[in-house]
Amino acid sequence: MSSSSSQTTAPVVVVTGGTAGIGRASVREFAEAGYDVAVLARGQAGLDGARAEVEALGRRCLALAVDVADTAAVERAAHRVEAELGAIDVWVNNAFVGALSYFWDTSVEEFDRITAVTYGGQVNGVRAALSVMRPRDRGAIVNVSSSLAHRSIPLQSAYCGAKHATKGLTESVRTELRATGSAVTVDLVTLPGVNTPQFTWNLNKMPGHPMPVPPLVQPEVCARAIRFAAEHPRRNSWVGVATVYTVLGNRVAPWFLDRYLARTGVDGQQTDQVTHPTDAHNLFDPLDAEHDAGAHGPFDDDASSHDPVSALARVVTRATGTVRRLVPGLA
Repeated sequence: MSSSSSQTTAPVVVVTGGTAGIGRASVREFAEAGYDVAVLARGQAGLDGARAEVEALGRRCLALAVDVADTAAVERAAHRVEAELGAIDVWVNNAFVGALSYFWDTSVEEFDRITAVTYGGQVNGVRAALSVMRPRDRGAIVNVSSSLAHRSIPLQSAYCGAKHATKGLTESVRTELRATGSAVTVDLVTLPGVNTPQFTWNLNKMPGHPMPVPPLVQPEVCARAIRFAAEHPRRNSWVGVATVYTVLGNRVAPWFLDRYLARTGVDGQQTDQVTHPTDAHNLFDPLDAEHDAGAHGPFDDDASSHDPVSALARVVTRATGTVRRLVPGLA
């Protein structure tokens, strides 16, 4: 994308869902790289914690309480970021909510809410970002996706449907930008199972505590890939060996994965810890309003801080020099 080597002000990034998990790690990743950061999320304690981390790194932070399913609220937030931090260079769409439940046990309201946040939030973010980026003819949008956008699994029909839709949205908007000669980029980062607090926040209608499908990576692994995708725009970035297996495996033998997931997919997303129908979830109200959860979930012992797939992609991209940098001078 176009940028000027004479740029003297700090670049500005917006991260939705930036108070926990992958979003929180991304907030730190961008701040450490010299960005001023706007955090859009619902939980006040998480917003306060993210702002404190950014400011401790010497960068400016605008922490805004926003429900990304609210189109008007996202648009207002974009204008406020531009007014208080400056022109938005990068917009990361990361916010989501989820459930562990059979489709027929998921109410209409629950399904619609997951879709409104996980897919509708990305739509709102793309729209708001383009409204300020297209007139300047510069900017990078990164949509955080999942291997479940390529291969759905049981108990997550709403989330899987939303991620499939996000993939379709991204591909359509990308081709529209190309067709109109725009220098704005929109890219996907496709992730595996990640150790985040979301697995203590999901709506759960199963007997066991939710867990991400292993092998897992830490959220910082994803954050590095997200920043690299913003600064080195590419069509799609894969993170994790599990993502490679999932995407390619479904292309080669989807019928096999149907049978395999039918046998293993339900129990494989639950721990032995018993849960209760009254356990709190964050579908409609945040769970980090009073307690800052940070980036990591409860599965530190099972998650890797390194990923050969995304690391190799970064090496190859830098070596070939075929992709333009977003902001000169930032590593």
